[in-house]
Amino acid sequence: MQNQSQRRIVVTGIGIVTPLGNDVSTFWDRLIAGESGVHELTTLDTSQYKIHIGGDIPDFDVEDVVGAREAKRLDRFTQFAVHAGTQAIRDAGLDFTQIDCTKCGVILGSGIGGLGEIETQIERMLSKGPDRVSPFTIPKMMVNAAGGTISIAHGLKGPNYAVATACASATNAMGDALRSIRLGETNLVVTGGTEAAITRMGLAAFQNMKALSSRNDAPAAASRPFDADRDGFVMGEGGGILIFEELEHAKARGAKIYAEVLGYGTTSDAGHITAPDPEGKGAAAAMQAAIDDAGVETGQIDYINAHGTSTPLGDKAETRAIKNVFGDHAYKTSISSTKSSLGHSLGASGGIEAVILCKTIETSTIAPTINLDTPDPDCDLNYTPNVAKTAEVKIAMSNSFGFGGHNACVVFGKYSG
Repeated sequence: MQNQSQRRIVVTGIGIVTPLGNDVSTFWDRLIAGESGVHELTTLDTSQYKIHIGGDIPDFDVEDVVGAREAKRLDRFTQFAVHAGTQAIRDAGLDFTQIDCTKCGVILGSGIGGLGEIETQIERMLSKGPDRVSPFTIPKMMVNAAGGTISIAHGLKGPNYAVATACASATNAMGDALRSIRLGETNLVVTGGTEAAITRMGLAAFQNMKALSSRNDAPAAASRPFDADRDGFVMGEGGGILIFEELEHAKARGAKIYAEVLGYGTTSDAGHITAPDPEGKGAAAAMQAAIDDAGVETGQIDYINAHGTSTPLGDKAETRAIKNVFGDHAYKTSISSTKSSLGHSLGASGGIEAVILCKTIETSTIAPTINLDTPDPDCDLNYTPNVAKTAEVKIAMSNSFGFGGHNACVVFGKYSG
């Protein structure tokens, strides 16, 4: 597999916040059961909107992690990161008093950052004047606030920055984490992504660009990747955080290992600001780069967690990209889009889907693409329709493609010593 002269990187902890659950166990059980987290929005008054549905998280509360006072100083996207990050750190059994924190970093992705805080403070300024704008506005809205908060809480003094590449943000962040550890800059990185863009402005903007599904009367059936009747994506929110750790560092402290991080690839379409390349050329190049970086063959990929957002153009382009890279094996490998159950959490999606890769490898269970009732003739691969399946997964890939033409892919493998 990987060139053994490189420092090897493994995943030793995972944490999650999603519409299907705010802990990994609950989330995974509901995901593989084929449940949907999409519903009529409850965290937002949609009476003036055309779109009333999404994957928001009404039962989320971070006060038990940081306390009520600190929670008020954090935008919702940072709250998600702190909650999922705390899970991942505890899951990894980390005691930062016992390791060199100058070699521990935080690299997180978020496509938008503190949009809710921006809206709140602009409204306050226009209605009450500039003197009433909160002094916490900038620390709450800035996209690097999530990583900064985690770094401060745990005294992590290595690289600490945010990646903002729309829906590819978390996967690009994980790629940077992989490279940082390989280069010896760090031994451990808290990485992944977080997003809380279901706000008044966020919903209005995506609604008015006609990107969203309008199935208000059937929320659970609205996100339907690769289905002939798909009509747009469904907004989601949440966070997925992982602990990437150098193998020998992990072994020295007796850490459990979910998976090995084998490879990463990233490219740009250099085409349209929102539409994908129709042939998926940039996406295919990113997949091939990740496979090459992992040192594996396309025929060894057992599972692909597709970007699969349920848009008419995107799903076709991704299918073509997979075929271009994998050839005949494209029809043999298992694929699914878990956004069918969760909606699309934008910059957080790659982190959530990396957690799914870890659980897929650990449990030999492939989550389904729900709502795939009438396959699109142009999308004719094995998307694991509607029902999870049992299959050994030794090597898996996750795809993330974002507005701006950003493409990013990661390859994880079963750790074999």
